[in-house]
Amino acid sequence: MAATSWENSVKSLKGVILDMCGVLYDAGEDGGTPIPGSVEAVKRLKASDLQVRFCTNETQATREVFVAKLQRMGFDICVSEVFSPAPAAVAVLKERGLRPHLLVYDGVVPEFDRDAAEKFSYQNLNDAFRVLIGLEKPVLFSLGRPRKYYKEDEGLNLDVGVYMKALEYACDVEAEVIGKPDPMFFQKVLDDMGIQSQQLSVSLPSLSLPSLSLP
Repeated sequence: MAATSWENSVKSLKGVILDMCGVLYDAGEDGGTPIPGSVEAVKRLKASDLQVRFCTNETQATREVFVAKLQRMGFDICVSEVFSPAPAAVAVLKERGLRPHLLVYDGVVPEFDRDAAEKFSYQNLNDAFRVLIGLEKPVLFSLGRPRKYYKEDEGLNLDVGVYMKALEYACDVEAEVIGKPDPMFFQKVLDDMGIQSQQLSVSLPSLSLPSLSLP
């Protein structure tokens, strides 16, 4: 989209939701590296009159750890601006009075304030299967609907979506998605910003943020 089109459109906008991995930075074993121009783009957005929030399906660490990593990369970001699936899942579990059997990465366990299985393995996946298949009304939550794989510096890796699909298939149950791209996940972000969806710009991987002319 031409820069002039964005200049006209941005005048009516109140907020921007930014995706993160693959949009602001590329993941890697060393914590990842910022995509060229992304740190400066975030600074320009936050210097404008627009509200800025960050959405991620990050499921390997708490928001505090995740934000600290982004801050080390140079991003102007704080925990209250980041929306991720784990805290949203905790809220749903509390609302429904559910006690979960967790199949999550060790790094995100503190968000749930309880013990969890040791990361993703066949044994832990099988344990989760046995819990689900033994329930009269099984409920399966997924922290987002991730792709089948994701990219890190050393190459492609299987994502948690593979485990979600395996449990859905084995237990004949459909997972309730908490995180991107679930509409309710984004609605919570909008509620936090106090704006309507038509007053929002959602970032896309093809969007060159540094080209925007912001007030």
